[in-house]
This record gives sequence, structure tokens and C-alpha cells, in this order.
Amino acid sequence: MRIVILGAGALGSILAAHLTRAGEEVTLIARGQRAQWIEQHGIAITGLTDFTVPVTVTVQPEAVEEADVLIVAVKTYDTEPALQRIRHLAVGSVLSVQNGVFKNEQLARHFGWEKTLGATAAFAGGVLPDGVVRLTVNEGLSLGELPAGTSARVHALAAVLDRAGIPGRASPQIQTDEWSKYVVFVGLMAVAALTRLETVKLLTDPALASVGVMLQREMAQLAARLDIPLGDYGWMRAKTVTSLPFEEAVADLQHSGESLEARGATAHKVSTLQDLERGRRLEVEEILGYAVRKGTELGVPLPTVDACYRLLTGINRSLRLWDGLSGICVICGSCRLSYLR
Repeated sequence: MRIVILGAGALGSILAAHLTRAGEEVTLIARGQRAQWIEQHGIAITGLTDFTVPVTVTVQPEAVEEADVLIVAVKTYDTEPALQRIRHLAVGSVLSVQNGVFKNEQLARHFGWEKTLGATAAFAGGVLPDGVVRLTVNEGLSLGELPAGTSARVHALAAVLDRAGIPGRASPQIQTDEWSKYVVFVGLMAVAALTRLETVKLLTDPALASVGVMLQREMAQLAARLDIPLGDYGWMRAKTVTSLPFEEAVADLQHSGESLEARGATAHKVSTLQDLERGRRLEVEEILGYAVRKGTELGVPLPTVDACYRLLTGINRSLRLWDGLSGICVICGSCRLSYLR
């Protein structure tokens, strides 16, 4: 299977390394110092597994002409400019492992709904300062036809992922999967960015877990307004947390944290926190902002989500100001040769 992966951050690197090791024909579109590092060293994975594999990488997306599958793994705020550079790509199917749910609308605008698959990633990690990628959670990747159902192409890709070591799941209700993760992620990202704590810690602390429950419950009201049912997937128990009595929901969230800890995921940090620690732009507008705007449009009050959105918008603005003052560009994160954030 010819697979093009757009973005060489943690998720893109994890996918590229596993699929290449399994013998798939993978091209990784990267940029700047990250691309140079991969060209010289390959992709090194540590954490839940440990291996290094050479991966075909390019900094010229215009040179990539066709693929069976395109997997988008750039940050949400980079999606539109990144897709513009591959608008020529002849592709059979396209999916995104990004956070949130706005991604599908973006992909469909460029490639059409008939080529767009829904997907939700239950694997995670981070790129360490030395370029190695630490895999902290590997519960797989769910994908399906939108808004619901499976197909031959969905089952084929799920099987490829499974053989590569990323558990693949063909989901008959991918919209539920995506929204269930979205609900959980909103409850995690805001608390993680505001406390700067590892995921296990923010889940097991009763006070922080209670804020997570409040955020998830507001997001569940938005999903209900859109007639999208929620589900439970591993430790991401959106349906349970948003339906139990409040104190029981807090206890359930704490149990999820204990479950992560028992599986050795104590080092896991929400991607938003990883970005904050590196002084990078946060995915505030695309995750929290999208929810706030949708809530306003549909008449669904989201006071806790809105408060966190405003706080993180302020933090994000300070990070972008710092980038402007320092002259760090958004292309490679180090040079001064491109446009500023």
C-alpha cells in the first residue's frame, strides 16, 4: 500500500516508522530540522517499543504525485497551508489523526467527501529533544466511512495498521468515535495546559478530575444537540463520565488515570502541554474555539469550556508574541528565514 503521511511530529513519525518497518511503501512529508534529522538517522521509537528504521522523507510535497492513502498529521492550525501544497495529489483515501472534529470538513473541501474517512487515534507520544520519539500510549487507530459504516478500503487499511503494530479498528460508527475522543480531549487539554501536569496526575487528582468532568459534560451537551451519541473506548469513557452522577463521574475519571498508570503511561502528556513546554503555538481555536462557536450557533451554553478557551487564548497570544519578538519562524522552529506567527 502506498501511504503518504503529512507531518513528522509524534503521531506522523510513529505511523511512518511502524508502517515502514512492516514493509509498506511510505513517504513522509516533513520540513526543516526534523526532515534533516530523519534523513540522517531514520525514525527512532522508544517507550512502549524500541526500534529504529530508515524512512523515505521529502521536504517537497509538490513532488509527491499519488498515493493509495494520505494520512494528515500536522498541527490543526497548519492544515490549510499544508493541504494547499498537496492539492495536486491523486489519492484514493484521506484521513486525519489530528485532534478535534473540524478536520473532516477541511479534508472534504480539498479531496471530496467520497475520499474522506473518519479516524480517531488512540496512540500518543512525543518527540524528545534528541529527535527520538517516545511512544507512551498505543491503543490503536479507529477508522470508518462518514458519517457511519465500514467498507473494503476501511478493513484493508485497518489490517495494514494492525500488522504494523498500531492496532487497527474498522468502526461502524466513526462519528461517535471521533466525538467521544473530542469530548475527552477537551477535558484533558485545558486542564493539562493550565496545570502543566502529566495526564495520569491530572486524572487522578480529585479537584482536577472534577474540572475535567465539567468540561466533558458541557461538550456532551453539544454532541447531543447534534444528535451524535457518545461511547466508551478504553480509558476514554466519554459516555460513562457524562452520564453518571457527578461524584461517581469524578471517581471514574480517577480510575481511568489509575488504569493508565498501571499500563506504564506515567510519562504521557497531552499534546497541548507538550507544545506549551516547547513554546509552540497551541491548538486553541481549532479545538476549544470550534466548540465555543458551535455552541453559540446552536444555543448550547458552554461556560467552563468558554472560560478555558479565553485563558488559553491569552496564553497562546503570549507565545505568539514571544515568537514575533524572537524571530522564530513557523516552518522549522529555529531559523529566521520565513514568515512569523
